[in-house]
Amino acid sequence: MSLTELNLNIPPEHMANVFGQFDSYIKKIEKAFHVTVVARNDSVRLIGSGGGIRNASNVFGQLLELSRRGNAITEQNVNYAISLAMEDNTEAIVEIDRDCICHTIQGKPVKPKTLGQKKYVDAIRSKMIVFGCGPAGTGKTYLAIAMAVTAFKNEDVARIILTRPAIEAGEKLGFLPGDLQSKIDPYLRPLYDALYQIMGAESFARNTEKGLIEVAPLAYMRGRTLDNAFIILDEAQNTTPAQMKMFLTRIGFGSKVVVTGDATQKDLPPGAKSGLDVALKVLRRVEDIGICELTGSDVVRHPLVQKIVKAYEDYENLQEKKKIRQAGRKQ
Repeated sequence: MSLTELNLNIPPEHMANVFGQFDSYIKKIEKAFHVTVVARNDSVRLIGSGGGIRNASNVFGQLLELSRRGNAITEQNVNYAISLAMEDNTEAIVEIDRDCICHTIQGKPVKPKTLGQKKYVDAIRSKMIVFGCGPAGTGKTYLAIAMAVTAFKNEDVARIILTRPAIEAGEKLGFLPGDLQSKIDPYLRPLYDALYQIMGAESFARNTEKGLIEVAPLAYMRGRTLDNAFIILDEAQNTTPAQMKMFLTRIGFGSKVVVTGDATQKDLPPGAKSGLDVALKVLRRVEDIGICELTGSDVVRHPLVQKIVKAYEDYENLQEKKKIRQAGRKQ
């Protein structure tokens, strides 16, 4: 195999960001594309096969553009840029980065970070009801809340309603002291956390007192008609079919709904049907309903989470194949 060389120009002020601590991002790129990267001053020389150099050059170019836009390059950015380069999709990361939903209370921009997340955000903008399904760490709830806060601040909706079924995650918590709000708050804590981060505790408390933001268990939705609101149903895999139908028929005029869930993390009793599973089958062809299925490649938490999600997917697929084989032998 003949080796070729290519010189890149990385400005010194961006080198630390693009190369990573102790050149950790360089090592990832070298390993992924079987190239050698030699960095001296503001020059970067790539040595390897033609295809490897082309892909590595594209990844460095994407990371440099992200850095020029003021982003702190993360390991997730590098991993995703590498995976897209392997698919010959070299412009996606920069295109995704252009879509800024809002800013957190600390001024940090909230943006989709993967193609799956970008499609999810676009679907929320264009559809009245959107189902966001996928594993943990894909930003389903956080992005939905960011979109809700943005719509609320722009006065596209008059209020925000966040709800989730109050089901224990495989644990029996028993008697909880305090009033009703104290009992249900632990179930709703992830929603509070996201709201505090995006709009601040003071703004959240002020709007909650006015009744403009409501965080409540799903049971509280029965009998209501929800007009001119941005409504998010979180952890929808833990709803029953009856609860899901009840929730979806609460929607009034001028409202937008996002339903999020992870079908692999149900806490329902054994044998019980999930309202999310049923809804996805029943509503898949209904106009104005978007269904976005995020995958392990859309995980934006610590890179280890992506590996954990992939390991569980592989294990569950293997178990399913074993069941099919055993069923075939019995016949």
